[in-house]
Amino acid sequence: MSQQHRTRPSGSGTALSEAYDTALLDLDGVVYAGGEAIAHAVDSLLTAREGGMHLAYVTNNALRPPEAVAEHITELGVPTEAADVINSAQAVARLISEQVPAGSRVLVIGGEGLRVALRERGLEPVESADDDPVAVVQGYGGPDLTWGRFAEACYAIARGVPWFASNTDLTIPSARGIAPGNGAAVEVVRIATGAEPQVAGKPLPPMHKETILRTGARRPLVVGDRLDTDIEGAFNGGVDSLLVLTGVTDGAQLLAAPPEHRPTYVDADLRGMLTGQPEVAETDGGFVCGGWTASARDGALALDGQGEPLDGLRALCAAAWTQAGDGVCTLDAGKALSRLGM
Repeated sequence: MSQQHRTRPSGSGTALSEAYDTALLDLDGVVYAGGEAIAHAVDSLLTAREGGMHLAYVTNNALRPPEAVAEHITELGVPTEAADVINSAQAVARLISEQVPAGSRVLVIGGEGLRVALRERGLEPVESADDDPVAVVQGYGGPDLTWGRFAEACYAIARGVPWFASNTDLTIPSARGIAPGNGAAVEVVRIATGAEPQVAGKPLPPMHKETILRTGARRPLVVGDRLDTDIEGAFNGGVDSLLVLTGVTDGAQLLAAPPEHRPTYVDADLRGMLTGQPEVAETDGGFVCGGWTASARDGALALDGQGEPLDGLRALCAAAWTQAGDGVCTLDAGKALSRLGM
């Protein structure tokens, strides 16, 4: 089934860690949240790697350089090398380097990850619009990024300096809940200047290009928690995806997903990499997965039967996505989701 016309989550009789050679894993909301490992993540990753799957960590968070991210993942219990980490700072640095001369000065609004990535591409990070930068790059700088940094970007952009953004994720998961992401900060500068940045991160092609160049993946599986970055990025790259429900996406958002946001597989957490995925079958009464049957009737999504809640969600996805076609499902799903505790 082509991704462009996906109408239900796919099944797989083989464990995903065996069916794909490389897992392209998001970090925030997938491997950890607020710096702490998400339940089952460490054991699942270790088991997948022991079975021969290459693990690569692909994140839109440009705050920390790959060495620091690798050290963090290693401390959580999964030994990781810096080369296994691909971030949007690397993708945006390559994008900038393709448009400006080597050695050019670039004004950095963000964290150390951006500075490391720019130096890797032979560019010079600077801190002020008065340092004669030829480009401005903006990435997530953590909760302590000051308002004055946004003003510095505005000063340079107002002089005609091109503006780049590592990513435009509006939110980022934290230990205390959902916090503003780099996209929220980009909006501040956009509103103040009226300018539009060139964006490198997921779901856009520069990030997919960077990932494939650095991993050499032949049969990659994108694993993420966000429909508008991870899953759409997989769609744009023409590769399969696994959505895990440990981050920002809930059942209602999944059922309302347009075609580019519909994952190949859906599971609760990273244990889904280690198993086959159940088939969703179409019958006269609707769509069946496990002990559940989902259908569209009387202006709503209906769910009959019983069993594992995830199987019910997969069946509901098939009913919703089929009803929506190339659009967005408009049927009420509240009662059906409440049966699943979602």
